[in-house]
Amino acid sequence: MENTRKLNPGFETIAWGAFFLVWATTEVFKFLPDGTGAIGIGLILLGLNAARYFNGIAISGFTTTLGILALIWGILELAQASLGLPYELPVFEILLTLLGVILLASGLKAILNNQ
Repeated sequence: MENTRKLNPGFETIAWGAFFLVWATTEVFKFLPDGTGAIGIGLILLGLNAARYFNGIAISGFTTTLGILALIWGILELAQASLGLPYELPVFEILLTLLGVILLASGLKAILNNQ
């Protein structure tokens, strides 16, 4: 049990390091397609929670949700750029709204379960 508690900070540090590397890479290499960074960040967050799960550490619902949303964001941006759509989807705004709805529903569920 103590060993798994010691693993989590290491997993988080690795995830933060990978996050900054992906971010820097997408900023330096402007020729990468739109959505590449968001896909990378989504995979990092989901990978962090997979490492936690397989080591018996509780996963974070928040970072899992952010990972899924980042992955969706990246895929939609990549698809939009690849398909050459004549209009731009408000992907960020849609996902921000979705995150807000998820957080509100989670909070309401917690409140209703305590009554």
